[in-house]
Amino acid sequence: MEKKRSNFSGKIGFVLAAAGSAVGLGNIWRFPYLTAEYGGGIFLLVYLILVVTFGFALMIAEIALGRKTGKSAIEAFSDLSPKWGFLGKLTAAVPIIIFPYYCVIGGWVIKYVIVFVSGQVQAAAGSDFFSSFISAEIEPIVWLSLFIGATLVVVIFGVEKGIEKASKVMMPILVILSVVVAAFVIFRPEAKEGLKFYLMPDFSKFSSKTVLGAMGQLFYSMSLAMGIMITYGSYMKKDVHLEKSVKQIEIFDFGIAFLAGLMIIPAIFAFGSSEDLQAGAGLMFVVLPKIFANMSMGGLLGAIFFVLVLFAALTSAISLMETIVSILMDKLHWNRTLSCIVVALWGILIGIPASLGYGAWSGVQPLGLSILDFFDFISNSVLMPIVAFLTCIFVGHVIKPKEIIEEVELNGTFKRKKIFEVFIKYIAPIFIILILLSSIANTMGWMKI
Repeated sequence: MEKKRSNFSGKIGFVLAAAGSAVGLGNIWRFPYLTAEYGGGIFLLVYLILVVTFGFALMIAEIALGRKTGKSAIEAFSDLSPKWGFLGKLTAAVPIIIFPYYCVIGGWVIKYVIVFVSGQVQAAAGSDFFSSFISAEIEPIVWLSLFIGATLVVVIFGVEKGIEKASKVMMPILVILSVVVAAFVIFRPEAKEGLKFYLMPDFSKFSSKTVLGAMGQLFYSMSLAMGIMITYGSYMKKDVHLEKSVKQIEIFDFGIAFLAGLMIIPAIFAFGSSEDLQAGAGLMFVVLPKIFANMSMGGLLGAIFFVLVLFAALTSAISLMETIVSILMDKLHWNRTLSCIVVALWGILIGIPASLGYGAWSGVQPLGLSILDFFDFISNSVLMPIVAFLTCIFVGHVIKPKEIIEEVELNGTFKRKKIFEVFIKYIAPIFIILILLSSIANTMGWMKI
């Protein structure tokens, strides 16, 4: 047991680590394909509005809860209201479920980095390359284990010497690589139509699905309702300006998502076909290798792209692992090394069936979904909206927004105080319930197919 709780060294360390958590596969993989699916520029506009309102309110609440209590997610709620201890346990379940299957996808990214760095761009562009790879029994598990090992090395060194130092290296590199790839793509003459689709909102394509899609992406992208921001908030020093820090995290999160769209959507218009926009989750691993294969310098560009995706995946995996480690240290009083090893073994143990669900165990289909998709549904579509809804009720109506506002105002005026109060008490809970119902309805639809 650590006698004194670890801390980030200061504002920059906290912001880069929290931004690293927020910036992950959700930004670079999920955001572009949802943008393509929901109408391009109109989705981008709706998402930006939600980031600075809905996302801001939830992120402020979670970070302030962590800093106020100095506890991980499993104990922060009970510290302020013992009757709400159950919410801490529910929140803790989210990263525990997500971490193993997220690392499976992280392993896939390592595979693609190796493939592109070794010049096998044409092989990666093959129509059955991805499906053949993920259906193999051994190789994906090797990459899964390697990805978890890399995450373990960072987390085992602790908050300041591990997470903060890694974030200070990986985040700037991630931003630079994103700008380089995006600049290369948008200055291609063929990219004009893609830029128009991505940057010009077409209000005729606006619908309730656009809003619900953007709201769902917000959870995935900003690391909300996973206990991560509560945990990182508990490592935040009292003299760091909370509202300004959240603003900077928002800029990082939206900025990387925006650059990812610039990298991918114009490239599809320039070097692919309109059908490629409907590729959904297969966009990054199936469509993009084909796009890179058709581009001049595509092999180099693909290698750079998948390296930046790997950095994004690692920063988020680090935050997921740290959240679970913090829970074990707080609840069971284990030391950091033991906690890290247990979490790593858990990731491999549960990651193996998630990986085999595309091959040897493909016949195992809970709710008609693959094992990995089932874990994703339970965590992202069910538990996270429930946790977010209950967090809004807890902050807005149990402890009252005043508790959070006082924590934020330790460092000066809370400029968006009114937005925070209105969203956390009234608007966010309604939208979250709509997301939950929509997600369940969609899955019931899949079950009928």
